[in-house]
Amino acid sequence: MKKWLPWIIVAIIVFGLYSWGKGFNNTAVTLNENVGEAWGNVQTSYQRRNDLIGNLVNTVKGAADFERKTLTDVIEARAKATSISIDPNNITPEQLAQYNQVQGGLSGALKSLLVTVERYPELKANQNFLKLQDELTSTENTIQTARTRYNEAIKPYNVHIKTFPNSLLAGILNFDSKPYFDAEVGAEKPVDVEFDFN
Repeated sequence: MKKWLPWIIVAIIVFGLYSWGKGFNNTAVTLNENVGEAWGNVQTSYQRRNDLIGNLVNTVKGAADFERKTLTDVIEARAKATSISIDPNNITPEQLAQYNQVQGGLSGALKSLLVTVERYPELKANQNFLKLQDELTSTENTIQTARTRYNEAIKPYNVHIKTFPNSLLAGILNFDSKPYFDAEVGAEKPVDVEFDFN
């Protein structure tokens, strides 16, 4: 029995390492898929906004004297926002920052458009415009929820791969940490509110 004891110990150690590696890998894959699904929901929400913007722009174009520069800014921002594609499995902080920046640019252009509309009573009364404006507001809320859920999906994944001893296997098996969505650029600045009583 003594001559088999070292082999039994080695077998137990090998089995333990195999079980730990398998458990780590399977959990990391599951958590990574959750992140991918959450990212897909973010992209779906942004796609819905992009689709609505096309309808909104067409509705606003109907107002013959509407400021063309405002429309052009929205159209250009929408084109930039749809030009960036990110693979959630290989997402980097730089890619996410760039994605966030162009989406923020589109949000800013939309805000300018909606503020400018206040000067056009016939457009404000247009039922199609009002419906699209409501849908955009709802979609912005959906985007915020999807971004929050994306960040919530990343946390367990990052914790799993960064805690010791899992961090040893994460490097070997190419599981890299994923960046969180940050606030859009300029979100920390207070909003200027002006009332026109004329």
